[in-house]
Amino acid sequence: MVGTHGLAGAGRDAVRPRVLAAWDAFLATADGADLTRPSGAPGQRGHDLCVQLGLWTEHRAVHDLVTSARGGGQGSPPDVRIVRDAVVETHRAAARAEVLAALGRRRDAVAIYFTNFDESLDLAPTVSSFGRIPLLSALVGEAYLLAVTALDLVPCGAPAPSPTLLGAGLAGLAEVTGALAVDAGLTGSAAFCTPEGSWAFTADEDGWTVTDLGSRRPGGTVLEGVAADLLAAAAGRVDAGALLRTRRLRAQQVSGLLRFAPLADLPWTPGAPLLVLAGR
Repeated sequence: MVGTHGLAGAGRDAVRPRVLAAWDAFLATADGADLTRPSGAPGQRGHDLCVQLGLWTEHRAVHDLVTSARGGGQGSPPDVRIVRDAVVETHRAAARAEVLAALGRRRDAVAIYFTNFDESLDLAPTVSSFGRIPLLSALVGEAYLLAVTALDLVPCGAPAPSPTLLGAGLAGLAEVTGALAVDAGLTGSAAFCTPEGSWAFTADEDGWTVTDLGSRRPGGTVLEGVAADLLAAAAGRVDAGALLRTRRLRAQQVSGLLRFAPLADLPWTPGAPLLVLAGR
């Protein structure tokens, strides 16, 4: 039985403000983008990226998380690429206003979950795009997707993501990595240190913890740099090795990430490129 559940363990009252603030910051970023232009994600327009994060009749992420949690989190995680390609194709011709409205509906669905659904679901395992993790951890982890997508929208003319969104993205990365590590029976710790926020996670036999470090720099395994670089490297948008060679990213005891290397073989692990780098 897992005793600690990272940020999810603090409860929805602690999580809600951070998650909704990340959504609000992302909506402001998307509103400033020309969605017809190529994004930072290879082969995808801004339109494609935003469609994937929207709430549509056939693509109801929060509803699906709740349904899975009520059913005990059974089954395998969806193939993210198949789901992505299907929703993009279905809404390829959607107008800009429709896409932005779909993003707003997704944000509202998250807010409704916090308000209307029983707290007993918060720590229930659910099959998410990240793997099988607690429902509240999946909602925290979505801030990582929002932060990476906001960075991808900058080539579309969007403003740079706010420090609030980038910090929430790092927290989401730490939360999901810790949760997946515990589910896989892995132990260890690592920290992501940036001017926009620093976060550490520890996974052990009792569960996982996620810590807001503020301006502190811990011992052990640390990846340090600006949040945009760290998140871009985690998502595979840039070569993490090149960032390390040029000192835009700095590593301390990076071999500690080897403990989590098995997660790199899972198709849904955020930060997998960093784990692959540690293996090299």
